[in-house]
Amino acid sequence: MKFLLVAVNAKYIHSNPAIYSLRACVGEGLKESVEPVEYTINQAMEEILADIYRRKPDVVGFSCYIWNWRLVQELLEELPKLLPDIDLWLGGPEVSHAPEKVLEEHPFVTGIMLGEGEATFKELLEYYAGMDSLPEVALDRKQAAGTVPEAALDRKQAAGTVPEAASGRSVHKSLGEIGGLCLPGGLTAGREPVDMSGIPFPYQDLDAFENKIIYYESSRGCSFRCSYCLSSIEKHVRLRDISVVERELQYFLDHRVAQVKFVDRTFNCDHSHATRVWRYLLEHDNEVTNFHFEIAADLLRREEIALLGRLRPGQVQLEIGVQSANPQTLAAVRRRQDMEVLEKAVAALRQGGNIHLHLDLIAGLPYEDYESFGKSFDKVYRMKPHQLQLGFLKVLKGSEMWERAEEYGIRFMGRPPYEVLCTRWLSYEDLRRLKAIEEMVEVYYNSGQFSHTMAFLEGAFSGPFAMYEALADYFEKSGFTLQHPARARRFQLLLDFAREQDGHREAVYRELLLYDMYLRENLKSRPDFAPDLSPYRETIQEFYKKEQGTRRFLPRYGHYDWKQLSRMTHLEPFFYPVWDEEKLAEKEDQKIFSQSAPGRKVHFVLFDYGKRSPVDFEAFSQVVEENGTARKGGEHAHSICGG
Repeated sequence: MKFLLVAVNAKYIHSNPAIYSLRACVGEGLKESVEPVEYTINQAMEEILADIYRRKPDVVGFSCYIWNWRLVQELLEELPKLLPDIDLWLGGPEVSHAPEKVLEEHPFVTGIMLGEGEATFKELLEYYAGMDSLPEVALDRKQAAGTVPEAALDRKQAAGTVPEAASGRSVHKSLGEIGGLCLPGGLTAGREPVDMSGIPFPYQDLDAFENKIIYYESSRGCSFRCSYCLSSIEKHVRLRDISVVERELQYFLDHRVAQVKFVDRTFNCDHSHATRVWRYLLEHDNEVTNFHFEIAADLLRREEIALLGRLRPGQVQLEIGVQSANPQTLAAVRRRQDMEVLEKAVAALRQGGNIHLHLDLIAGLPYEDYESFGKSFDKVYRMKPHQLQLGFLKVLKGSEMWERAEEYGIRFMGRPPYEVLCTRWLSYEDLRRLKAIEEMVEVYYNSGQFSHTMAFLEGAFSGPFAMYEALADYFEKSGFTLQHPARARRFQLLLDFAREQDGHREAVYRELLLYDMYLRENLKSRPDFAPDLSPYRETIQEFYKKEQGTRRFLPRYGHYDWKQLSRMTHLEPFFYPVWDEEKLAEKEDQKIFSQSAPGRKVHFVLFDYGKRSPVDFEAFSQVVEENGTARKGGEHAHSICGG
C-alpha cells in the first residue's frame, strides 16, 4: 500500500512542513508506506497528474491552501478517471471550514482530515495497513465504511471497480471510528490538541530540501485575536519544549542549512521561550544559517532588543505585522498594538544595523479609507524597513472577518485567494490604484536597488505615499509596464520620472542612480545616463597601481595585480555626496545643486564586491580622497566613508 502525501507550493523554493510532519508521526513500521511529494502552482495540471499516475499510489492526500485549491480541485476531477480505485483525502485550512460542502461538491473524495492531522493521519494509515494485512476481501472498504456517496458508487460499479458485496467480513477498523474526520456520512469524534513536544522532528533527511526554505514551528496558536486570521480560532498558545527546540536548532546549524523560517504566529508572545531561542542562536552561530521570525515589535523588552543587537549581521530577519496605523481599524480587527512603542522598538532594531526588518500593511480593513491608508503607509515607510509588504485583505472562510463581511460592506472574490474587491470605505477604483502603488513599491523599494535615489526623491513630495502614487500615475499615463523589463530600463524610467517631477536636480538623480547601480552590481556596460569616464581613466589607473603596492583599501586581494583589482572592484567619480543622505537633504545647502561640474570637487567612490552587507547585500563602499585617505561615515552596514 502506498499513501502519497501531495503538497502544491506557491514557489519551488518553498517547502510544505505539514506533509513531512504527518509522515514523521506514523512510526517506523509504516513510514515506508508514505511518500511525500511536492509540486508548485507554476506547473501545468497535466504535468502533476502524469507524475501522480506514474507513482501508482493507492491513496492520495492533498494539503489544501488558498494558493493551490483551484489546482487541487482540477486534480480531484481527473485522478479518478485514471486511477478509479484510488482513495482521495484532503486536509488543510482551505477545506476545514464547511467540509460537508466540500465533500458534496467532490463526490470522489473519500474524506477530509480536520485541524491538526498528526494523530488522525497515524490512525488512518493504520486503518489502510490493516486492510492490506487481511486476506482478499470482496467487500469494498469504502462501501463498507459508508464513505462514498451513492452517486459515486453507481459510477464505480458501472466501471466495474466495486466488487460484489461479501458476507459481512469485518475490516480492521472502520473509518467512522477514527476521530478528526469528515466523511460523507458526517463528522467523526473530535480531537484534543496534540502535545507539541511529542511531534517527531520531520527533517531527519535534508536531501529533499536542498535549495529550499525549511519551515519550523516551536509553537501553535496565537495570543492575538485578529479577526482576519484563522490563527485566532485557537485561543491558547502551545509551546514545544525548549530543550527539544534547541536540539533541533542544532541539527539545522550542524547541517549548515541556508534558511529556517519559524512559522510561529507571534514568536515572541512568550518572552522566556523567545529569549532562550535567540540566546541559543547567539551562542551557537555557524556563520551561515539565517533564521526568520514573525514577531510583535511592541512586545519586545529592552533586554530582548539588546540580545538581538548582538547577533551576527544577517543571522536573523524579523517580520513585523503592523497592518494599520489607524486606531479605529486596529480596534475593529481586534489587534492590540501600541504604535508608539512599536516605532521605538523598530528604530532600536534598525539602529543595530544587523537585522533585516520586514514590515506588513493590509489594505481593505474596516474603517481604513484611501486617505487613512496613505497615512498608515507613510508612518510605516518612515520606520525605514528593509522591506515593506503592501498586502490586500483575504477574507478567509471561518474567520470573524468572513462572518462580518456584509456588516462592513466587504465584497471579495468568490474563489481563492478571496481577496477584497471593495469595502464601505474603499471603492474598487481605490483598490486598483493601491495595486498599482504596490507594484511601484515592490520594484523601487523592496528590491533594494534604488534605496538612495528613492530616499532623496521623497523630498520632492509631501510624503512617501504621495511619491509612489505619482510614480504609479506616471507609469499609467505613459503606458509603461514593469512586466519583466531590463534592469537598466527601470533605472532609466525612474530618471525620466525624477526629471519630470524635480528637473532642476536632474544631475543629482543621475549620480544617485549610478551609485545605486554600482552598489548592487559591477556593471559590464554603463547606462546611457552615466558620464564618460575618459577624463578620469588615468586617475583611476594610478589608484589601482598604487593599491597594488600598498593594499590600503583592498587588503583582501593580496595576490592580484592592479588590472585584476580594477576588474574585481570599481572606482567611480562623483560630484555630489550621494553616499550621504543627510547632507543631500540639507535644505540650506541647495547651492550645491546649481554649481556646474567644473566648479565642484570630484570624489572617487570605491565599490568592493567581495565584501557585501549580509543585511541589504550592498557592496562595501568608501570614498577615496585625492590624498589617499578615507574617513568613516553613514549608517549603512557596508560602512560608506564620507569625503
